[in-house]
Amino acid sequence: MQAQMITQFGHPAVFETADVPVSQVLPHHVLIRVMATSVNPVDYKIRQGAVPDIAPDFPAVLHGDVAGVVEAIGEGVTRFKPEDEVYACAGGVKGLGGALAEYMLADVDLVAHKPKSLTMAEAAALPLVSITAWEGLIDRANIQPGQQVLVYGATGGVGHIGIQLAKWAGATVYALVSSDEKGAIARKLEADFIINYRRQPVEEFVAEHTNGRGFDVVFDTVGNDNLQQAFKAAKLNGTVISTVSLSQQDLTLLHAKGLTLHLVFMLIPLLHDMGRSRHGEILSQLAQLVDAGQVRPLLDSQVFKFADVAAAHQRAESGQAIGKVVLQQE
Repeated sequence: MQAQMITQFGHPAVFETADVPVSQVLPHHVLIRVMATSVNPVDYKIRQGAVPDIAPDFPAVLHGDVAGVVEAIGEGVTRFKPEDEVYACAGGVKGLGGALAEYMLADVDLVAHKPKSLTMAEAAALPLVSITAWEGLIDRANIQPGQQVLVYGATGGVGHIGIQLAKWAGATVYALVSSDEKGAIARKLEADFIINYRRQPVEEFVAEHTNGRGFDVVFDTVGNDNLQQAFKAAKLNGTVISTVSLSQQDLTLLHAKGLTLHLVFMLIPLLHDMGRSRHGEILSQLAQLVDAGQVRPLLDSQVFKFADVAAAHQRAESGQAIGKVVLQQE
């Protein structure tokens, strides 16, 4: 089969097309005929060499997100049969092959039937970001109806799913954005209130929307220095969830406000072979929400072919994309 591979870390130009053997089908695995994948920040960080501890060995096939068709099933697999349409976040990290190939071997626990209402490209945009948002908002924060939930990076990959999951859970959702264009997109995703952080500092919008009390749950998909802003926005004894926290932080405000901080790293089941079935369960539940019209993916205006993976990575890294950058097979 053909695969887009890297043999060293670096610029997007390190990708090269190569012929490699198709993986043997293992017990408790499915072989997926790959139709589409998407670019997540972790994918280009692995390619850059920024996170070598989780990078697959060279020569490496990257990307975790996949949508495709079951080609073959391994011993013990009963939930799927050949020709089933599926989606997953199932590899592209240490010890696991990725989706930038014609076929991908996946642990069946990580896989779910694709939402029927979506194209392959749309489905490929969902797995990593949706599992991340679900783990943070549903599993960790346990959002309740009527709570006020603030979402940072509201039109980003994780953020745009966060808006929709919080709405599904019955929360009042406040979308934090950097432009009117992104605000309009967040409104279409059914955020209740749009806040432009470039026009309104945290103290001001906390006063306006919560009478100075703070938000019940703050979902921070930006992280790093922004985490202090999330602490400021949360109410006393409130909850902050972060998906990007590879940084040193002053925890004074966390203590002074009695906050609960959850850090979500959705790759743990892939990297450590634990709790993988939860990912498959989340994606199965998500597919039902998608087909019921309660969640939909946001795709960037530019869609790429697998052979153009370097350009897709450049687009994702540029900060100019709105929504997920997706690649589909020729």
